[in-house]
Amino acid sequence: MDACAALRLHLAWGVDEALATTPRDQLTPLPPPLEAVARPGIPEDGATARAWKLANSAATRDELRRRLADFDGCVLRATATNLVFADGNPDAGLVLIGEAPGAEEDRSGLPFVGPSGQLLDTMLASIGLDRRKFLITNILPWRPPGNRTPTDQEIALCLPFLIRHLVLLRPRYVLLLGAMATRALTGTTQGISRLRGRWTKVDVPGLPAPVAALPTYHPAYLLRTAAAKRDAWRDLLLLRRTLSS
Repeated sequence: MDACAALRLHLAWGVDEALATTPRDQLTPLPPPLEAVARPGIPEDGATARAWKLANSAATRDELRRRLADFDGCVLRATATNLVFADGNPDAGLVLIGEAPGAEEDRSGLPFVGPSGQLLDTMLASIGLDRRKFLITNILPWRPPGNRTPTDQEIALCLPFLIRHLVLLRPRYVLLLGAMATRALTGTTQGISRLRGRWTKVDVPGLPAPVAALPTYHPAYLLRTAAAKRDAWRDLLLLRRTLSS
């Protein structure tokens, strides 16, 4: 196979960037993933413990952003173009949490600005909400290469900064966009289709009381699965009723 044919094959497979100058032996096993997302009370490795210590030392959101930008314990930092911290109003009392930045978010440094973000904006506008009036962030602040699924270890390393962010924001409500955000914040192993559509309580270490959280489908999933939009619409109506009351 010549070089041009190999490049066309890689493009067909979805490869959109190179991470190393030499190929890795794909037959060599990778280290096993962590079996659980690192949370208080769950055994952690040294890098995760350092992430908790660094995150908890931030007294303001600006400090937290700087500490996250300087944190070198997560390999995603080396392959991402920009840190994607958050966007919107930190005083709104409502926080939307997604999974990880995509290509457009990585380029702009803002969450949910690509196709998923455009759908999310349309969905929220249908219930009278504007993204400038609440805060949007992700579990991971850096894009996984090729938009691959984040590993448990990567989630565990980034979660301390999200937890600290929530402590500083002190939200009344959280909308969990997708299975990964729901799993990371609640610790559950149930599927998103069984969890969506009802409010649950999330214990956030550092906050005096649990936060009300509503799991729903991620907009990226809705772009692939149009049939799920009906359930997502019901979730949005539930969110609107709760905010109105």
